Amino acid sequence: MRPFIAGMLLSVVASAAAPACAQNFNASEFALANGLQVVVVTDRRAPVVTQLLYYKVGAADEPPGKGGIAHFLEHLMFKGTERVAPGEFSRTVAKNGGRENAFTGHDYTGYHQTVARDRLELMMRLEADRMTGLKLDPGQVAAERDVVLEERRQTTDNSPGAQFSEQIAAALYLAHPYRLPIIGWEHEIRALDREDAFAFYRRHYAPNNAVLVLAGDIDAAEARPLAEKYYGPIARRDIAPRFRPAEPPQRAPRRVIFEDARVQEPRWMRSYLAPSHRAGATEHAYPLTIVADVLGGGQTALLHRELVVKQKLATSAGAWYSGSGLDFGRFGISVTPAPGVDLAKLEAAIDQVIGDFLAKGAEAAEVQRTQAGALASAIYARDSVTQTARLFGAALVLGHKIADVQEWPERIRAVTLDQVNAAARAVLRPESSVTGTLLPKTKRGPA
Repeated sequence: MRPFIAGMLLSVVASAAAPACAQNFNASEFALANGLQVVVVTDRRAPVVTQLLYYKVGAADEPPGKGGIAHFLEHLMFKGTERVAPGEFSRTVAKNGGRENAFTGHDYTGYHQTVARDRLELMMRLEADRMTGLKLDPGQVAAERDVVLEERRQTTDNSPGAQFSEQIAAALYLAHPYRLPIIGWEHEIRALDREDAFAFYRRHYAPNNAVLVLAGDIDAAEARPLAEKYYGPIARRDIAPRFRPAEPPQRAPRRVIFEDARVQEPRWMRSYLAPSHRAGATEHAYPLTIVADVLGGGQTALLHRELVVKQKLATSAGAWYSGSGLDFGRFGISVTPAPGVDLAKLEAAIDQVIGDFLAKGAEAAEVQRTQAGALASAIYARDSVTQTARLFGAALVLGHKIADVQEWPERIRAVTLDQVNAAARAVLRPESSVTGTLLPKTKRGPA
């Protein structure tokens, strides 16, 4: 159970469907009387089903001072209920030939199992049971807190690159909780206890705050009786509206310089605050997917051609866009300098490439190539029922519709050259950016 750091939604949707297969997702939905939203994506190619339960709560919903509680609770959900002994959930999945995992993001938490079709009912019984029956022994809570602390040490504290990225996020968002790490800060994790976990559990884990996705060898007619049997009896609860601090206007570029003796290879990174599919100038969200690919989507992209091939200032250069969250997203550029290259010279070259791109605009052929590549590669998402479940679950838990997933190919294909250029000029502004450099730590003399 690791933090699912990234923002998936329409970034994942961007690798999900193509015109030839959009209708073939064969997705349908229904709701139970207690408010549980159920999505069924039928795929009869193998007698396998993935159950994925998304809760509409993540790290950005945590109370102040309780950083990491969403991810901590994710771990504790495997510690047993009144009916299921600690560890028995995972042992049962394994004994029945299944696979399972869980993940935490800023906006949601998910639990999934992939099993043979005839084992689905067992998985539904287990998952529904821990929606209300969680039982936490204080000793197990303390032990699991140590596990999470060790996870932070392994994934963040022992990785200069991860710490660097953490600092970039903290500098980019001035007020919004996306600035906080999903796993939490160490000093706040250490203070989390059983009461914190139960309070968060009771506040957010309810059927009317969840989306259940079933993907694979099942249809809605088969799924409804099972959902009614196991999830239907669970009472709905009052769920407080989500509160997210609004991000203030950003008026000045920021800079992060992170030094660590363990750094072997310097890195240069820039992140821009960007609209998402749910916040800000949402009309730029689809075009920004194309902007990222044109600038840094591979060895034929502009940044690679200019910085790596022509000027030989870098060994790699890429760009990405994350617009999947409930609130503002990020547009990022990452460059690894060639050995011995002065970083000031490299940054000047990057700024020149971006400036020329904004002045001249993207070329029609580049946009068309990006659109064609995205639509062609998207077909392969259907090869995994787990990926399909995550695709639909991430979309619906954030307020999107099935149509937003299935119509993605048409929407990306409808993006015009003018829209691509307008999105780039609206987002790639110095005042809404953080520029960071990751460097080896060097010994300094007296100031």
